[in-house]
Parts: sequence; structure tokens; C-alpha cells
Amino acid sequence: MLEQYKEAIEKSNIISKTDVNGIITFVNDEFCKISGYSKEELIGKNHNIVRHPDVPASQFKALWETIKAKKTYKATVKNRAKNGSTFYVNTTVIPILDEKNNIEEFIAIRYDVTKEVFYKQSLEQKEKELEELNENLEKRVQEKTKELKELNETLELRVYEEIAKNEQKQKVMFWQSRLASLGEMLANIAHQWRQPLTELSLTLFSLKKAALQNNEKEVQSLYDESKLIIQNMSTTIDDFTNFFKPTKHKHYFKIAQSINESLSILEKIITKEMITIRTDFEDVEVLGISNELTQVMINLIQNSKDAFLQSGVLLKEINIRVKKEKEFAIIEFEDNAGGIKEKEIYKIFEPYFTTKHSSSGTGLGLFMSKMICEQGLNGSIDVKSKKGFTTFSIKIPLQDRDKANA
Repeated sequence: MLEQYKEAIEKSNIISKTDVNGIITFVNDEFCKISGYSKEELIGKNHNIVRHPDVPASQFKALWETIKAKKTYKATVKNRAKNGSTFYVNTTVIPILDEKNNIEEFIAIRYDVTKEVFYKQSLEQKEKELEELNENLEKRVQEKTKELKELNETLELRVYEEIAKNEQKQKVMFWQSRLASLGEMLANIAHQWRQPLTELSLTLFSLKKAALQNNEKEVQSLYDESKLIIQNMSTTIDDFTNFFKPTKHKHYFKIAQSINESLSILEKIITKEMITIRTDFEDVEVLGISNELTQVMINLIQNSKDAFLQSGVLLKEINIRVKKEKEFAIIEFEDNAGGIKEKEIYKIFEPYFTTKHSSSGTGLGLFMSKMICEQGLNGSIDVKSKKGFTTFSIKIPLQDRDKANA
């Protein structure tokens, strides 16, 4: 029976014996397997043959002080195998005493915990990286918040410059609408962040759960997912910041790029309201301010969204086309939101005219859009409504880049 117990212990544990000087007198097969040495290479050698150079001498000093005092020593020990690889073992060293209570030899019983140690180290590294990501995100939010405040201050300066150049009443209305749009865009930022913040919270909860279950594959997947959510949140801030950059210098820009920027800014609202948007863009460049054309498209999309709600249309569709006609770029924006009444269509571009409730609009969006098309793009905007469909047509003159630079 004793032999069976001995065999069971030797097969399930890593065992070695040394004399009082630490010279190996016995190792079992499990010790050879984990260390990579044969019994012939180990017997007669000092036990420090598997000592890892990273382990401080003080640890071995504590070991010898304990076992020479005829006490049992327990610790997790870092060792080095014959091939140079590292392994960790939970070790118990027991002094064996003779009949006169003198130390006869030492026996060490171990079990392999290498995977657990490496997994813990990996988890600690990932937690450190997540903390750094959170710190960087907070810093980035602070920086972008400061930029938005500075941009808002710059907008006020632009108001005064525009008033000095043009008729005061029209410019005040223009900037009332612009600042109202700023408020709407800040609300959109909060809306855009609400869902990813919830997703990030759930992902971090799942990551903690997977870590407790030692599911390394799931931890890595959830860690990568958290980084992607944080990256997308950072991109959202950049999109809105770019939109409000206070540039007043005209430049050549692609119409499709400006329209796509408006679709990106309103993506969450478009998805939430289940609006289908179809686009057909020719490659057209015009001279103007891309941010202002983006503002026009945002106004049109938001007006369509409100009209869909008022009319109760279920299949909400918007079609946006860009094409060249002779010496002009044409943008056609069409929705099926029920159309505009004939008595209202002639007033639609007038300042403060709105068909919405006073809490839902200022009546300046289309007025401002008309000003941008005429003064910012040297073009025009027109509207037609028929059989439940409304079509806005924006006409912008094309300019020869080479002649403009001559």
C-alpha cells in the first residue's frame, strides 16, 4: 500500500531529493520532463542547476535559513530549463530528520504553475494598457473640449467680421443659425457617445468575467473590442471638430466628400430614424468652403427627418445626386416626406419661416442654406414639390482651376 501511495505521488508531482549540501540524489520523471535534463545529468549536481538568474540571492538565503532550521519552506519559484526556457513551480521543501533529530536530506515536492503565472502576467499587462488608454482618452477629450471652446470663441469673432462686411440684419440671422447648429452638433456628440459608452461598460464587465474564468482567448477578444470602441469615440470628436473649423478661405473641394461628411455626422440619427439614403455622385470639384456646403446638406437632411415624423411616412427615402451640366455642378436632394404645400413653397427660404413647432426649429436653416449657396458658392438653390416628393436643386458654377490660378 505504501508503495502505491509513493507511485501516485511521484506520477502526479515533480519531486527531487538533495543531501544537506544541496546535491541532487534523486529526481522523478516529471522533474526531468519539465527541466529538460536527464536523470544522469541531474544526479550528483547542485540543485542550483535549474536556478533562474533573475531570482535574487536573498530568496535562496531565506530558503536555506528555513530548512536548516528544520522547518518546511513553501514558495512559487522561477526556474530555468536546459533549453533556456522559464518555468514556474509551487514548491514545498521538507527537511527529513534521522533518529537523532539531525537533518538527513531534503525532499522537494512541486507542481507546475507556469501557465497560470504567464496568464496572470499577461492579464496585468492588458490591465495596464487599458489604464493607459483610458488616461489617453481623458486627455484627448480635454484637448478637444478646449479646441471646441476656442472654435466657439472664434465663431463670435467671425460674426463681427461678417457684420462689418455685409448688411447687419442678414448676418446676425446667419450666425444665429450657425450657433444653433453648434448646439445641435454638440447634442449629436452626446448622442453619438451614449451607445459606445454603454458598449464599453458591458465589454469591460465581460472582460473581468472572462479573466476570472481564465479564458485567455476571450480576454484578448474583449480587450481588442474595447480598444476599437475607444478609437471610434475619438474619431467622432475629430469629425465634429473638423466640421466647425473656422476657415473662411475658399478652396477647391470635392462635392462628394463634403456630402459624405454630413452623412457621417448625422449617421446615428439616420440609423435611428431608419432613413434609407441613396447616393449617385459624379466626381466634381467646386470652389468654395466645404464646411458650409456640409452645413447645407445637414440642414436638408434634418428638415427631411422632421418632415418624415410629421407626415408619418414609414418607408423613408432620400436620394442625393451630383452631376455636371454644361458649366455647372448640380446637386439634387430628393425625399418622399409628403411634399410641401403650394402656399408655403414660396416662403420656404424666408428668414424665420417654419412649418415646424416653435420648439423644433428656428426657421433659419433654409435661409442660411440659401445665403451659403449664393454668397459662399456663387450659385443658387431652388425647390420643387410634386406628388409627395420634394426636390432641392443646388447649382454651382464650375471654374477652370488653371484660369483661376493664372
